[in-house]
Amino acid sequence: MEFERFAAETGPRLRTALTAAYGPDVGADAAAEALAYGWEHWPRLSRMANPAGYLFRVGQSAARAGRRPQGCLPMPSPQELPTIEPGLVPALESLSEGQRTCVVLVHALGWTQTEAAALLGLDVSTVRTHLARGVARLQHALEVVPDAR
Repeated sequence: MEFERFAAETGPRLRTALTAAYGPDVGADAAAEALAYGWEHWPRLSRMANPAGYLFRVGQSAARAGRRPQGCLPMPSPQELPTIEPGLVPALESLSEGQRTCVVLVHALGWTQTEAAALLGLDVSTVRTHLARGVARLQHALEVVPDAR
């Protein structure tokens, strides 16, 4: 019963994080693989300090094995998302995996830096660094001048 509760609480967040990192198809499959691994190894996993972070790493391994070489984020058509900057998806894909994951979790999905750090198994300062570097690269790629307040 304990794993079912853990999976119900952690599964949606794990799916969201892996989808942010690898796209909807690969991310969902990776989350399913990670949860299956968690069920198989629950006695060992339940004793870990951060089992969700460990499963995120398991999902990363699964995603890398099935990752599409052309990138993980589909290019939206202008008719589907008329308000999105056309260069955003390629700019996001140009970020490192850590930067992209942190930027999407915090800025697109509204997670706190602490929540992202806990799931990813990182220090909050590392998430903060990924965010700062990722946003700076996005601003450069999209030719956005930061507000000088």
